Amino acid sequence: MELFLTLEQIDEAAQAVRSRLKELPQVGMILGTGLGELGDAVEDAVYVPYPEIPHWPTSTVQGHKGRLVIGRLAGKQVMVLQGRAHYYEGYSMSQVTLCVRVMQRLGVQTLFVTNAAGAIDPSYLPGDLMLIKDHLSLIAMTGPNPLRGPNLPELGERFPDMSQPYDPALRKIALEVAKESGVPMHEGVYASLSGPSFETPADLRFLHIIGAHAVGMSTVPEVIVARHNRMRVLGISGISNKANLDGSTETTHEEVLEAGRVLVPRLKAVVLGVLERM
Repeated sequence: MELFLTLEQIDEAAQAVRSRLKELPQVGMILGTGLGELGDAVEDAVYVPYPEIPHWPTSTVQGHKGRLVIGRLAGKQVMVLQGRAHYYEGYSMSQVTLCVRVMQRLGVQTLFVTNAAGAIDPSYLPGDLMLIKDHLSLIAMTGPNPLRGPNLPELGERFPDMSQPYDPALRKIALEVAKESGVPMHEGVYASLSGPSFETPADLRFLHIIGAHAVGMSTVPEVIVARHNRMRVLGISGISNKANLDGSTETTHEEVLEAGRVLVPRLKAVVLGVLERM
């Protein structure tokens, strides 16, 4: 039976976080596989391990530290997730997106989401960044939408608009910062699959045909829940491996983690630049 968290349970989690804070966060950040190092740059940080938050799912994947880091970054008060829960770990969509609900109950109005993604566009290289301009929500299209179940009217309407899931003004700033910083950044469509198996060459060719530029196993559920509450969202994918449309190469989790070491300085430059200009 699928688990749907109630507003009371969400507020229990939010209160557990609020009780540890000196100041409420302005911006929330969810860091993807191998990208958690950005959270180490937070100043005057308060650390909250996930097991200390009621109802919060535990990250089980290598490359995810499993804690909140709350403090100041580029002059803004931020709440950073070093590690996220994934649907493929066996959690319900309600659990996977609890982090966004907690941010909303704490008053956060802007969300940055990052992920490690596989290239579909053959021109993308490992270490590149892709600014997400739209997404293909293949998980939500076929059933497990994170808004499935009882609607919580305190958090959003039953049928939210998704015509602009990624904020145009934030995207414009990110592109400007990347150009000025000399960071390679594409702009494209992110396809979200359930995982945990990597895609077959036929999967990738299909995704390429329908307009995707990169693919991963996260991000979109959180974005849908963020937009349910009208949060502004900026999404960035770190390209971890080249397109494998012909099946000539093998994709591994170690490859994804290794790409993160190249991606973190680039991602950090863009994120800090956007925060400074907000």
